[in-house]
Formats: sequence, structure tokens, C-alpha cells
Amino acid sequence: MTRPSRPTRPSHPGPRGLPALSLRWKIALTVTAVCCAVAAVLGVLVHNAVARQTVGQVRKETLTDLDEALDLYEYGTSREGLNSVLDPAELPAPLRTLVHHDRRGSMVGTYHGQRVMWTAAPAGDQVLAVWSPYENTRRSLENLDTAIFGSAVLAATAVALAGLFLAHRISRRLSTTAAVARRITAGDLDARVDAEGAGRRARPGAKDEVAAVAAALDSVAGSLQGRLQAEQRFTADVAHELRTPLTGILASAELLPEGRPKEMINDRLRALHRLTEDLLEISRLDSGAERPDLAAYELGALVRSSVRGMGLDTEVRVVRDAVVRTDRRRLDRILCNLVLNAHRHGRPPVVVTVDVPGAGDAAPDDGHEANGVRGAQEVRGAQEVRGAHEAQGAQEVRGTHEAHGAQGAHRTREAHAAHASHRGGPPPVPVVEVRDHGPGFPDELLHRGPQRFRTDAPGRGKGHGLGLTIAVGQAAVLGIELHFTNAPDGGARAVLRLEAED
Repeated sequence: MTRPSRPTRPSHPGPRGLPALSLRWKIALTVTAVCCAVAAVLGVLVHNAVARQTVGQVRKETLTDLDEALDLYEYGTSREGLNSVLDPAELPAPLRTLVHHDRRGSMVGTYHGQRVMWTAAPAGDQVLAVWSPYENTRRSLENLDTAIFGSAVLAATAVALAGLFLAHRISRRLSTTAAVARRITAGDLDARVDAEGAGRRARPGAKDEVAAVAAALDSVAGSLQGRLQAEQRFTADVAHELRTPLTGILASAELLPEGRPKEMINDRLRALHRLTEDLLEISRLDSGAERPDLAAYELGALVRSSVRGMGLDTEVRVVRDAVVRTDRRRLDRILCNLVLNAHRHGRPPVVVTVDVPGAGDAAPDDGHEANGVRGAQEVRGAQEVRGAHEAQGAQEVRGTHEAHGAQGAHRTREAHAAHASHRGGPPPVPVVEVRDHGPGFPDELLHRGPQRFRTDAPGRGKGHGLGLTIAVGQAAVLGIELHFTNAPDGGARAVLRLEAED
């Protein structure tokens, strides 16, 4: 069954109104963050290991020089060739304090403005210190840090690009699967993921999770399509098989003697005959083989003709008229079903309004005011108009529509063309609204659309649930929009948005 179009829900924003990231960027950012964390940890470990080894080697050499300088100091021998100093003023304070406690140690400091490695030990009442150049060691560690940082950046960039590439492939396949799912939801049961190439590169027996999801969706779509086709064939076969005997029974019932029994039998037989015809029409709509016969018509006259032919107490208001391109028979079928549904399940008054929202400069319909005051006629007297519809009234309605439309369509087309030229854009969209003042449409219908054989809404009467289903199907054939809403002050509203004639 074709359902009315529903607006697409916007994606939920992230925390504090931020837009949600796509799966592709989530994967890429996660891979990049993990790579950066691993690179940072490895960089720190490598830096510490190399620094410990390098600095330890310099400290070891300096301590060796300190031992030799102490031996020479004790024997009073010259310490030439060793960078030893007694009580140097530039010795770091923590190292000096350590020596005063009769301990030896080493520490990086400065000597004559240069970075050096100090080692010191007590020598009698003095401090004997030996220094070694440390600038080359410091520069080597800085070069090592630069190399580690550069390598980490290159690795993170390479991993991020690789992650983005892989995430893009996964996201593209998932997007294709989601697009196919949306097409299936919209009614395209022939759509398949495999046909879109999402699982084309997967080797048999080695499909990943995305390919498994795509295959499952294709399987569900195929199963659903088979079930719906079987249901359509069953409906069409049953309706077709019932049509012939019903026609014979209707003819035979006419031979019964006049009276209440005959009226009751004919009434039920006609209801069963209408149900059979509705089922046949639904099966044709479900098959997708219906094609519209489009032509230009004046919408106001077309609506008045359709409503008048039903013979029901319905008010028609033409606020602003328009020339539309449509199939007259199918639009008449839609309007009749909507009006009949309003009378059966709603409460009077039932009002059909023709308007062109936004066309403030368009010419009003002949005999009606452009400010929205009731324009067209109220159709009253069910017995009088029903006879016209079933016998010669159909010809009169058709003649009235053609005579009035011949001159009215040209006049309205000129008005809308002038309005479009003045506004610098396309003409506004003509709208037909059918409204009653009953309990309104149930929530299930508003959310899921009309369901065949579902008329269990409280307060909206009995029936087979096929009228609105047929209206939605015919609207889909015409390519026009049909929306079901409830009026703020009560009552059901069915709104048709048609295509204006250029």
C-alpha cells in the first residue's frame, strides 16, 4: 500500500547542540587518537631510555675523573689534564650540600656559561669538583626528541589517512545499505544492496559484517516483496472471481418482487459489488501499472463538479482558483473518497476549499471574491443531485465543466502567468482541503497512513478502510501530495497539493 509522504527527521545534534559526527570521522578520529597516544607513550619511553643511557655514560666518565683527581689531591700531585676545581662558586647548591654531608654526587649545571656535568666529593675541609662538557649530550637529546616527535607525527598522519580510507569504505557501504533500506521503505521493493555494488568485492565465504548486513537486508526485501506480490495476486484473483457471480446475482435480484426484502438484498449486493470493485482497483494500484491521462483543467470547476455529482450536503469554497494539470477521472475518485469518508466518519459541516496560498495577486474565480469569502456554492439536497449523478446529471455536469472550463481556464492561466511574472518565480501550488468537524483522524492513521480494512478508530464509524487507501494510491499515480492532519479546533483535514499548469 502506498502511504503519504512524511518529512525526514533531522539528525540528532550532539551534546550542547553540536552536530553529530559521521561514523567515518568517528573511526578516523578514534584511530588517530589511539595512534597519538601510542606514539606519545613510546616517545617518552625511548627518550627516557636513551637519556638514561647517555647521561649515565657522561656521569660515569666524570666520576672516574673525580676518583683520579682525589688520588692526585691526596698525594699533592698536579691535576693538570683534569677539569677539577676546588670550591667552585658555580657548583650547584644541592650538590654542595650533599658534599658537606660527606657524600659524593653528580649534577648538571653551568660553568663559565656552558652546560656541564658536575661531580663533587669532600677533600679535607674543601670541595673537590670535576666537570665534563654536557652541551653535546644535551644537543643529542634534543635531536632525539625532534626525531621522535617527527616520527610520531608521520606515523599518526599515515595511520589517520589509512583509518580514514578504511572508514570511508565502511561508511560508504553502510550509506548504500541505508539508502536501499529507505528506498524499500518508500515502496521500491526491487531495490537491492548487491545491485548497488556494496557487496561486490566480498569473496564468497569471507564476507565481513557489513556484507552480512547487506545480504540480510536483500533477503528481507526479497521475502517482503514475495509476500506482498502473493497478497496482491490473491486480492486480485478473489476480486476477479467474485465479480462475475456478483453481476449475475445483481441481475437476478432485480427480478424479485418489489418490497422491503428486495431493497435490503439489493443494498447489500451493491455494497459487496463496490467492495469487489475497490479490491480490483487496489490490486491495479499495487501492481504499479497505472498511468495518468494528464490534461489542463480549471480546479474550481473540477472540484464543484465532483462534489455536486456525489449528492451529499457539502459546501465548496473557491478562494483562489488555478489551472492544474491532472487526470480528471483519478482526481474525481480522490475527492469523492475524501468527501465520502468525511460524511461517514465525521460530522457536518463538511467543507471543501480550493485555494492557492501565496497567490495574493491572482484573479479570483468567476463569481467569487478574492478575499476568501465563500465563493462557490453549497451543494444541498441529496435526493435531487443523486438522481442527476446516476442518470442524465452526469452529462450535464460534464457539459457544465467543459463550457465553464473553456473560458475560465484561459482566464485563470493568464492571471497566474501574470502573477508569476510579477513575482519573478514559479506560480504557487494549488491546494484542495477537505475538512469535517468530527473527532478527527486517529493517531495511528496520522503516523502510519491509511491501512486497508482498519477502521477501528473510536468515533469514526464503520467501513472497510479502502476509501482512503485508494485515495492515497491514486494520488501517488498522479504524483501529487496527500496529507492527513487534524484541525486545531477539531475535525479531520485532508490536504491535496496539486501541480499548477505552466
